Amino acid sequence: MSKLIAGATPGERNIPKDAPLEERVAALIETLDAYIEYYHGGKVELVDFDGKRVKVRLGGACIGCPLSTHTLHGWIEGTLKQFFPEIETVESVT
Repeated sequence: MSKLIAGATPGERNIPKDAPLEERVAALIETLDAYIEYYHGGKVELVDFDGKRVKVRLGGACIGCPLSTHTLHGWIEGTLKQFFPEIETVESVT
């Protein structure tokens, strides 16, 4: 499990602000994964990113959970769009 850094902004872990967008998106997803795993037993993994669309794979307790769509769109997509407004969609793949 990834360690959470107290007081850190998601995606802030040693990733320069001028790093490539894909690297910054991946860092934020890793941070979200740590929170989701710690608090809910779920997982989120970056599968693909084309600059506008993010594809992730949900795992752990998210598999079969009736609230996984809320996790995907409310938590993951909402957070990604907050930090990276150029992202248009976030999709879950199996």
